This record gives sequence, structure tokens and C-alpha cells, in this order.
Amino acid sequence: MAIFEILCIFAAIFLFIYYYIITKSDFWEIRGVKQPKPLGFFENLTNLVTNRIFIGDRFKKMYDEFHDELMIGIFLGKTPFLMLKDPDLIKDVLIKDFNQFADRGIRLHEKVDPLSAHLFSLEPKRWRPLRKNLSPAFTSGKLKDMFYLILKSSDNMEKHLEEIVPQKKPIECRELTAKYTTDVIGSCAFGIDVNAFSDEKNEFLRMGKKIFDVGFQRTLKMKIMQLTPWIYDLLGPLITDTEMHSFFINLIKDTMQYRKENNVSRHDFVDLLRHMKENSDSLGDIDLTDSLLAAQANVFYAAGFETSSTTISHALYELAQNTSIQDKLRNEIQESLKKSDGQLTYDGVKNMKYLHKVFQETLRKYPPVPLLMRSSLEKYTFSGTNVTIPKGQRVWIPAYPIQRDPKYYPMPETFDPERFDEETIQSRHPMLFLPFGDGPRNCIGARFADNQTKVGLIKILKNYRVDVCEKTPIPYVVNPNSFLMRPVDGIDLKFTKLYIK
Repeated sequence: MAIFEILCIFAAIFLFIYYYIITKSDFWEIRGVKQPKPLGFFENLTNLVTNRIFIGDRFKKMYDEFHDELMIGIFLGKTPFLMLKDPDLIKDVLIKDFNQFADRGIRLHEKVDPLSAHLFSLEPKRWRPLRKNLSPAFTSGKLKDMFYLILKSSDNMEKHLEEIVPQKKPIECRELTAKYTTDVIGSCAFGIDVNAFSDEKNEFLRMGKKIFDVGFQRTLKMKIMQLTPWIYDLLGPLITDTEMHSFFINLIKDTMQYRKENNVSRHDFVDLLRHMKENSDSLGDIDLTDSLLAAQANVFYAAGFETSSTTISHALYELAQNTSIQDKLRNEIQESLKKSDGQLTYDGVKNMKYLHKVFQETLRKYPPVPLLMRSSLEKYTFSGTNVTIPKGQRVWIPAYPIQRDPKYYPMPETFDPERFDEETIQSRHPMLFLPFGDGPRNCIGARFADNQTKVGLIKILKNYRVDVCEKTPIPYVVNPNSFLMRPVDGIDLKFTKLYIK
């Protein structure tokens, strides 16, 4: 009887998923929007329940199939999504008609996951005042003031490399750069001297890895959230990471309390959060709880830690395979350092034009976020078309497929920094390069990421040559369980010390 009951439960779940998937709709057809041919049941079920391919590659396949279309209609389960392909329509959504698409359409589960209510996901009502109050942390003046802290963290990485390179073993770049960006974020945002290179069990580093864990439990959690959000609200407390919640909430709460009691001011991210809490009347009726404040700190740490470390690793991966580009970049770095007596300066980094091209080409080929998300706040008709979408319609902008479209970037698999010389940039539609999004809801920390990524690359390349080795993953394989673009098994490279006169 027990076996029979278990079989009945599985049958009921199977029938529920079957009904959920095969429910047909003429939603896109009546709007004149083309959509991919419906998948067979088992293929659809497999795609929903498992991650066989990276989400960016999945949407690139659709993007390529409907190459001449302005937009594509998609269904995930019974939910319709619209993928925009035309750069002018993308510009309308991100910039021209932003007020009608100010929401990302992300369902929050604050009771289950209090750290989910962060700047990236918040609805416009809370996003606007929080963005306004947090933006001062990322002005050019603030970044210049923090530059010495980034240098200090990069010095820690230099010392670490001096210890491990003589061992003549392949170095896993994502692990190396994750420690560096953890140091930077800890120092610049939280006023904490992390030094993850000397403390392998550092809590900051461990929490960063947990945020982007792609293990079974996290993957299961994300699937439940995606397919049956109501079940996630019920089961969430059983599978959510309370340790991480407690870590960030207590960190922000205790740090702000300590600074208040000891009259400490560092003019960093924590000070901004503290200022907001002490002047919460300016935020209207927003309830500025410890959890909401911690959520903002959490997303800043997560974005700064993961995206920059991965971008440095991807740049090194490409430079190891394109040694002429690596040599040209190193020459620029050395010439720049000569002009400042070997000292790395904020303006010196800013003036390295070829480094900037390498940085942009890395983001072109490996955009940290494969697609941008928006949701319509009212009924909307796309300019120059007869396509009208209802309020609440979710819209996806496929940055990854666009930035690998040979129509815009010939031979897209080739790493070519010259795609970003000034003349070529001027001839290209600005919506064809979206690694940090665009418009009012772009990445608030883009300039910070620019700085810490470039300093990390300079510190490595001025002292070391990077080459591929037997453990280097060629071809590159994206981890299908990750929403952000990252390799399956890391990026191992050979580092060789340079002795430059």
C-alpha cells in the first residue's frame, strides 16, 4: 500500500506538471508575434526541471532561429515572455519609455528570503528612493577617494602570487580573483580588512561563494521558485539559507551600531546605509528595516565580488590564448607606469585606452548577466508596430545573443579589442553593448567594477605572463546551472614571472 501511495503521489505530480506545460495559448499569435515551435512534452519537461544548457545559449538558439524578427514570443510553463531583438525597441524600453518599464518583474519572497529585497529586484516604489540615496557612493569623486583601498587589496594579491607562482603549478584564476574582489569589497564597502589571501576560511569569502553556489540544493530551490512560487513560499523556510541572512543582517546592524557609538565615519557604503536609516523620513513611507538595509549591502557585495572576479578571469583566459594582444596590453601598462615613476594612479588607469578595449571586449564576449529583465507598468504599444502588450507583461532583452550576433560583431567568437576603437563604437547602435544594462536602471556599480577589474589585470600582467596549460578548459564550457556566465570547472592558467628592467 505504501508503494502504491507513493506511485499515486508521483502520478499526481506528473499530471500536474503535464497540465502546466501543455496548456496552449494563442497569446502571441493574436498579437502577431512569432514564437518557437512548441516542444514535445518530455523535452519541455526536461528543459523546465533540469538545466541541460546555459540560459544564454538557450535564448541564443531562439534568437538565431528568428534572425529577422523584431521580437519573439516565448512561454515558460504557462507564462508568456517577450524577447526584444530590435535595438530601437530596446532603447525605447530601457531609456525613452523607461517610466513604463521601471519594474524588473521579479517576484519577491521577503518573508522566506529577506535579502531578496535589494536594489536589483525591488519594485519602483522602493527602488527609486533607495537608488537616489545610494548613488553618491559611486560618483567619480568617491571612486577616486577609494582608489588607495583597491590598490591595497591588489598588493595583497601581488604578495600571494609571489608565493604561489614559484611552485610552477597551474593557477585557478577564478579562485585567485575572487579573493582579490572579496578584499576590495570588504575594504571599500564595509570598512573591513578581509585579506582573504591569508585566511582560507574567511567568512566573507565563504558567504560570497554561497551566494553563487550552483549545487543541487540551490538549483532545486531556484526551480521551485521558478515553476511553483506558491510552493516556494510554503517550503522556503525549510530550504533557505538562514546562516547567510544572519551573517549580513548582523554585520550591517553591528557595524552601524559600532560606528555610531564610537563616532566613526569612513564615507563608505555602510555610512550611506546608516545615513539613510537616521534620515528615513526622506524615504517616504518605506519601512527601512535592518533586513532591507542588509539586502542592499548583500547585493552590492554579491555583484562586486562575482562579476568582477569572473570578468578578470575571462580576460586572462582570452589573453592567454591571444599572446599578441597580451603583449600589446602589457606594453601599454609598462609605458603608463614609467610616466608615474612605477606608481599606479587613478588617472593612469583611466588613461589606458587599450586596457579599456580589452575590458569591453571581455564584457562583450562574456557579459556577466545574459539577459536584462523588465515588466510593463501599463498597457504598451511598441513604436512602429501593431504589437500591444498588457500591463505586467515581462520583457527580456537578450544581451548575450546580441553581443554574439555576427551581424553586429563579425566573427563573434574571435577576441578582438579593436571592436571598441572610438570610430567603430560611434558607428554601432548603443543598445548592441549592454553588459551593465542601460538607462536609469543600469548597474549602479558599473564604474566601481571597471576600476577594480582593471587594477586587478594591471597588477597581474605587469609582473606575469599568462599562458594556457593542460588544465585550461578549451573550448570554454558554460556552467548550465548558473544564471551568470561562468565556466564549469574554473579557469586554470600557467603564470610565468617576468623580469623587466
